[in-house]
Amino acid sequence: MKVTYYGHSCFGVEVKGKHLLFDPFISPNPLAMGIKMENIKADYILLSHAHQDHVADAHDIAKRTGAMLISNFEICMYYAKKGINTFRPMNIGGSVSLPGFTVQSVNAIHSSSFDDGTYGGNPGGFVVCTDEGNFYYAGDTALTYDMKLIGESHKIAFAMLPIGDNFTMGTAEAIKATEFIKCRNIIAMHYDTFDLIKIDKAKTAHAFEKKNKEITFMEIGETKDFFELKYDEHIMQ
Repeated sequence: MKVTYYGHSCFGVEVKGKHLLFDPFISPNPLAMGIKMENIKADYILLSHAHQDHVADAHDIAKRTGAMLISNFEICMYYAKKGINTFRPMNIGGSVSLPGFTVQSVNAIHSSSFDDGTYGGNPGGFVVCTDEGNFYYAGDTALTYDMKLIGESHKIAFAMLPIGDNFTMGTAEAIKATEFIKCRNIIAMHYDTFDLIKIDKAKTAHAFEKKNKEITFMEIGETKDFFELKYDEHIMQ
């Protein structure tokens, strides 16, 4: 299972030859200037909520690739009015099975609106289940007790968690989230893009290490193979 980081909270995940793209905010991000938009592959575009720093490139990539948009009902209808014809609306708690994987929409504590003021529905995250392993994409969220349900219902191999504080969880809350979801392998997101979410990565990594957790800070444009990640049997108990 290959994971590519495109900056901020945007990841591409290759599962069984299919390309899942999460929250594309690339072209407006000065930290992602090295990314060539035309090279980004997408069979599915998953949007956690409607804020610009998560949807900025969704329309253009969907138009170019013909990818299926997966999000809440309001976001899907918003893009349908803009000519996106392939979409799957979901809501919190629902699941959809697609070739090679299943997606469940899970709760996130945040807000959701488009730049033009249009309501963006309930913010959420996604649990993606595959026979290569399961992962959790949290979207923008505070720490929530609902994360315990994810840990009780799924074996999560790795999770993308926001750690930039101010708008989302910070380091301490993200560490607590690892206990709730029963997963020690974390990929950091939603940090350093703006002044309000800049962090001390060394200090954050040390805090995770002290709690026997592992956090990965991927470089923008970097691809890692997470196929070999093993479930942590100790934390699953």
